[in-house]
Amino acid sequence: MKKPLMAGNWKMNKLHTEAKDLVEQLWPQLADNEGVEVVVCPPFTALATVAGSIDAGGMRIGLGAQNLYFAESGAYTGEISPPMLAALDVKYVIIGHSERRTIFAESDELAARKVRAALDHGMTPILCCGESLEEREQGVTAKKVERQIRAGLEGMAAEEVAGMVVAYEPIWAIGTGKTATPEDAQEVCGHIRTLVAEMHGAEAAAGLRILYGGSVKPDNIRELMAMPDVEGGLVGGASLQVDDWVAICNFNL
Repeated sequence: MKKPLMAGNWKMNKLHTEAKDLVEQLWPQLADNEGVEVVVCPPFTALATVAGSIDAGGMRIGLGAQNLYFAESGAYTGEISPPMLAALDVKYVIIGHSERRTIFAESDELAARKVRAALDHGMTPILCCGESLEEREQGVTAKKVERQIRAGLEGMAAEEVAGMVVAYEPIWAIGTGKTATPEDAQEVCGHIRTLVAEMHGAEAAAGLRILYGGSVKPDNIRELMAMPDVEGGLVGGASLQVDDWVAICNFNL
């Protein structure tokens, strides 16, 4: 049975010492909750430190990265390769986040190559999708999300897709305090599952975990998680606050 997945995207926050302190404060309050899988995604500079803390403390917390480049090595100044992440026991990689797509002009095609690279190195992609406020108002949310999902999952084997994660993050709700209603989230997450079933079959669609992201907070997590196709959260700002992150991860208690 799939566990809900709560992934904290720390973005460009926390020095490596601060990241260590944060994860060590989290663990005592999460240790008794075996019903939820918790992943933290610190900046690259903190990955090794957090990995060491997780190992030394025997923490049942997964380590995730916020990005990767698809090449194994080479003259790619400033990039991080899949083997570099795998060597730190990184389990998850966020791919195609809206901030990568909009600020750094990453394309659907680049996201697809990164998905393939993560899978080839034993890591689970968290493929992000979502629409802008303008696109939502124009009524093209489904078309935008479908384009991103088709590009990201094209050519994948059904069993690979079944083990992946997709995160629906409406761009207009990221860091704005605005949140899609649970019904809004369910509508798009349900559409994603239907699309994946069409592309890769019902078994792959059932295995895929679909997260909601976008101003997830302790006071809305239970309503979001009550939706049948919302199976966790990709959480930004709230994952940097110990009390908020613990409350979100322990929504089931």
